[in-house]
Order: sequence, then C-alpha cells, then structure tokens
Amino acid sequence: MESKAVSRLLDRIRNRKPLIHNITNSVVTNFTANGILALGASPVMANAVEEAADMAANANALVLNIGTLDADQVEAMLAAGKAANEKGIPVILDPVGAGATDYRTETVHALLEKLKITIARGNAAEVAAIAGLESDIRGVDAAGAGQNIEAIAVHAAKRLLLPVAVTGPIDTVTDGTTIYNVKNGHSLLTRVTGTGCLASAVIAAFLAVTDDTLEGASAALGFYGVAAERAEGYASMEGPGTFQIELLNALYHVGELELKQTVTIKKSVSDWEGDK
Repeated sequence: MESKAVSRLLDRIRNRKPLIHNITNSVVTNFTANGILALGASPVMANAVEEAADMAANANALVLNIGTLDADQVEAMLAAGKAANEKGIPVILDPVGAGATDYRTETVHALLEKLKITIARGNAAEVAAIAGLESDIRGVDAAGAGQNIEAIAVHAAKRLLLPVAVTGPIDTVTDGTTIYNVKNGHSLLTRVTGTGCLASAVIAAFLAVTDDTLEGASAALGFYGVAAERAEGYASMEGPGTFQIELLNALYHVGELELKQTVTIKKSVSDWEGDK
C-alpha cells in the first residue's frame, strides 16, 4: 500500500473528526480517549446499558473491548452492537485476554454470533484462542512470541468468516485471501498497558472514513506503527512512561511527509490450503 493512501485516510479523519464510541475496559479508558483525540477523531466512552444503543446510533464507529468484563457491560455491548449494525457503521471487536478464561472466550463467541463484526483485532494468542487454535495466555498478555502471526491471521479469518488484524512484531490484516503485512512499530508498545486497545480504536477511526476494511485497518496500523517509531525516538533515553506520552504526541504530529518516508505495508495473496 502506498503512503498516499494512508495519508488520504488520515486527512479525512482530521477533517471529519468521526465520533468513535468505545465500550472498553477500565484500565485503558483515559489513554484510549486521549489517543483518539490526538489522532484527530472524537472519542466517547459510554458503557451504561441505558444509553449504549443511543450512543452507538450517533457514532461513526464502535469499539467493543472485553478487557474488564461484567454482565452489564456485555449487555451494553450487545445493545450498542445491534444499534451500530442497524446504522451500518463499523464494529471493531478487541478480544482482550480471550483464552485466559472460559468467560472471556465465550463472551467473544456470543458477540460474534449475535452481531455483525467488521473486524477483530488482537494479539496472536487472543486471535488463536477465538479461532480454536492452541494459544498461551498469561492474564491478558500474549505468550509464545514465536507463533506465525500470518498463518494465525489467515486461519482465523477463514474460520471466523470475517477480517482479522493480528498485531505483533509484524502486523497482519487479512480476510483469509488478501493479506497486508505492516512492518512499522516498536517493542516499547509491549511495555505500556493499553497500546493494543488504542490500536483497535485507531482502526475504528480509519474505518469510519472508508468502506475498504482491509485497506483501512492496514493504514491505521501503519500510521500507528510510524507514530510508535517516532515516539521511541524521543523516549529512547527514558522508558515506558515517557514513551506513552510521546506516543500521544506522535499521533498528533505524524503526517504525510513522515508516512512517505517511513510507512511499510506489503500486500500479498494467501496460498494457505488449510480447512475453510
């Protein structure tokens, strides 16, 4: 994918300021909201069952993040998801910690069954778990870093019948046939809680301004990865705390020139012959 395509979508976001409705976890709410604002979109964090459907009906994209689940939040997700489906806006599912407990995994499957999900974004272990592959989860973090992210992504997309984005050292976005590999990012993203959750929200912002799910999600992760690289440059002599702040700054500052110089997104076609 050319950097111009990423820049074009980023410009749309900054001009249109799409409203991104987040039903997310209590650990990352503030960081996610600030990241969306820094990017140029508008966040709303609304978990209450009583208003979830109304808020989704007014939004341009919806993020469902299961990081700190309870029964009321699941009910709110279902209500918001149905309203989003009726309106026809993108619904991004972030299966945080899927595979760590039966409750998390079963909740993801219920959301997938009852809602039209536009794309699921998770790490390799989470996506493997919801797709029925073996996974290794500690808490809500991925283990087994040597897993083949592209193979997991393709298998999951075919098994779940929807696009998936698997983030890791190289991010993969696929519908099971077309594959985008995003080679931007930095390892410090794994040292700050909520950077994966924010990645899902950034994808939501990009999908709010395009109908091409694969291109939009890939552009989002490319932009996010470039921002992480820039943030590390400013925080290289410091650590995760400085990196978190600089990531917000980078989401605000990264634009066409830096994307042209840095973003690396490769498109290919899968030759995977596994079960469909």
